[in-house]
Amino acid sequence: MKTTSIFRGAATALVTPLTASGVDYEAFGRLIDWQIESGINALVIAGTTGEGSTLSDEEHREVMRYAAQRNAGRVPMIAGTGSNDTNYAISLSQEACELGYDALLCVTPYYNKATQRGLIEMYTAIANAVDKPLILYNVPSRTGVNIEPSTYDVLADHPNITGIKEANGNIAKIVETAGIVKGRLDIWSGNDDQITPILAMGGAGVISVLSNVMPSQTVEICTRFFNGDIEGSADLQCELMPLVKALFCEVNPIPVKAAMAAMGYCENYVRLPLTTMESAHEQQLLNIMRGHGLIA
Repeated sequence: MKTTSIFRGAATALVTPLTASGVDYEAFGRLIDWQIESGINALVIAGTTGEGSTLSDEEHREVMRYAAQRNAGRVPMIAGTGSNDTNYAISLSQEACELGYDALLCVTPYYNKATQRGLIEMYTAIANAVDKPLILYNVPSRTGVNIEPSTYDVLADHPNITGIKEANGNIAKIVETAGIVKGRLDIWSGNDDQITPILAMGGAGVISVLSNVMPSQTVEICTRFFNGDIEGSADLQCELMPLVKALFCEVNPIPVKAAMAAMGYCENYVRLPLTTMESAHEQQLLNIMRGHGLIA
């Protein structure tokens, strides 16, 4: 049986603090430190929430380098290295391995999409080119292509492919996948509104947007479940649902950037084609945050 133990619990899909002039590394360092001090189980760097798609190649590599150095081995680190260009994904993945990352998060190809055979060949090519575990990232609402359970079944046989960030939102498909890959691939929820349900299917935790704002509470959802307090896990999942909904009322990471700015961790800046949050939505988000004591 394959050992799949990159992390259990909650990993933050971390925002990348940006300004009009580039990456704010001072803010980035403070944010990494606060996440680790808050008990987060792992960090994901330069993924969707980290605006990896609009970082230049130089920025992407420097963000990975800086985060690895700042973390200094305190928690497992996962690099977002996916691309719709397989050769570029391989190049980023190899660099992340050289920087000491514990795993790689590779999204399905976007825009050019792929057949299921294309997904198998792409992920196999990346996995063959690296010496660290690969987490498959399935988010068809953003990429236009879904990884089918039968495709996971094939990919699970590769020794370097060890996990799934599943954000297809289809619980029935996730149940089917869990039955097929059990013992061969870890499954992490890619949606903050499905943490406890996926844990109930044997999931290993969540790769979270919510935990940017509430790291300790997101970890607690998982901890309660793992400790046998299923009801407590479900209660906390339900309690945080209004905040989760507010964090996804516009495309991620627009709302979470507004939230982190309100908490003083970064500037409320996203790169085009993303724009800052609509004022009515922002006020709703801030009101919910006040209710949780996150801001004054």
